[in-house]
Amino acid sequence: MNDQKFQDMFKTAKGETRASVTLKKLNTLWFNTGTLCNLECKNCYIESSPKNDRLSYLTVNDVAPFLEELEDCKSIGFTGGEPFLNPSIISLIECVLQKDLELLILTNANRVIKKHRQELIRLKSLYGHKLKIRVSLDHFSKELHDKERGQGAFDKTIEELKWLDENNFDLSIASRSLANESQDESLSGHQHLLSSCGININLEEKLVIFPEMDAGRDVPEITTACWGILSKSPDDQMCASERMIVKRKGEDYPVVMPCTLLAYDDQFVLGKDLKSAKKEVFLNHRFCAEFCVLGGASCSKTK
Repeated sequence: MNDQKFQDMFKTAKGETRASVTLKKLNTLWFNTGTLCNLECKNCYIESSPKNDRLSYLTVNDVAPFLEELEDCKSIGFTGGEPFLNPSIISLIECVLQKDLELLILTNANRVIKKHRQELIRLKSLYGHKLKIRVSLDHFSKELHDKERGQGAFDKTIEELKWLDENNFDLSIASRSLANESQDESLSGHQHLLSSCGININLEEKLVIFPEMDAGRDVPEITTACWGILSKSPDDQMCASERMIVKRKGEDYPVVMPCTLLAYDDQFVLGKDLKSAKKEVFLNHRFCAEFCVLGGASCSKTK
């Protein structure tokens, strides 16, 4: 890894002009409900764990002002950590759905949903498919999933996934590129797994496979010339249409970040409201290259 990379906001280590992205239209507003998690997964994008409380639990009072700011954005996302550990999670869900917004919740579905089952069924009966749940299943094999998330994690997640499906929740699956297999092989493997478990999800539309992040990999910096070289567009990057709200430990107010992956880096704090979050985002982080530009991924998309 070149330690000189990703140091200057405007120039790469080679002195070239760093690529940037402008917010075209806010399509999805994410809230990190807190970094605490019941699991400690290898290569977690945001280093969530039972001990990482660098991002505090959000409350309704933290979330509501940002919802009031929204103009044409209809999609909200909850991520973490594990959102269902947040003590205010049901109130947070209701706060969003009452605004006639769609809500996507990312969860590991490992024991965390059981205590909320009755309330989730109530919310689904009121708001239907505006409430969407994406379950993390790192691989369709128990071996690889448990290798990432701990012994027994696979079975616990499948158990809760079955319950969600049996109760007709709007479900999708998030997987990762952990094995040397094609997208078609991964799709087939996940579909076979779910079919064998009696879980009915159309993975042609409801499976997203995220690139694996390797801290030891030497990642290239993205320059303005890269858009043409790679046949990529800045308008297709996550920070062209998304923002994330986080509340850092010890701080009184939440702040706006460009995306779901960048929560701790001060250079990416855009402000305390959505109006200030329209600033140009320079791609001065390895995740910008590895996950978004080269990986072609976005947390809000399923395909």
